Parts: sequence; structure tokens; C-alpha cells
Amino acid sequence: MPRSEARVVTDRPHRYAKQLASHLSRRSETHWDEETGEGRLIFQNGTGSLTAVDGALLLAVETEAEHLDLLEDVVGRHLVRFGTKDELVVEWRRDTGEPGTTQRRPEDPE
Repeated sequence: MPRSEARVVTDRPHRYAKQLASHLSRRSETHWDEETGEGRLIFQNGTGSLTAVDGALLLAVETEAEHLDLLEDVVGRHLVRFGTKDELVVEWRRDTGEPGTTQRRPEDPE
């Protein structure tokens, strides 16, 4: 099954992972283990994982090729919204070596 991964640099990976898992649990099955710093996301059309490491949150999604953009966007968009103040950027990389989608805070209108 196609896979995409992202490494999101942040000083608060545990906090963001826990918040993301909690938020996504409204529509999907999620699990977050504070002790191990790992979580699992189960979507209708795929799965995902969250891993908090020193200085970063590691994200991964797996689904059929036609749903990869969607899952990248769902996970990335929500994380960026939670991390607006920290200006988080999520840049996905596909297991094929190709770039995936990117989520970042929208530019402020001048």
C-alpha cells in the first residue's frame, strides 16, 4: 500500500501529537500513548501513525494511491492549524521518492 511520511520540526511534538489524535478521534479511531510517544490513526480509507521524537513529530499515512493526497491533507492541515503560532510546516514525501503535498499556514493578507 502506498505510504507517505513527514517530519515536522517542533519543540512540542508530544503536545501536538496528543492534540491531533484527540481531534481526529471525532471522525476516526485514534490511539495516543503518552509513555511511548506513539499514536495510531485509523481512517475509513487508510491508516496513519504519529511518533514524537526529540525536536520533531514524525507522521505517516498509508492508503490506496487515489487517497494519499486526501490523508496527507487531513493530517497536515489539522496539525498546521493547531501549530499556527509555531508556524508548523508539513512536507510529505512518498515512498516512491516523489514529493507529496505540503501544508503550511496561509500567508497573511497585506
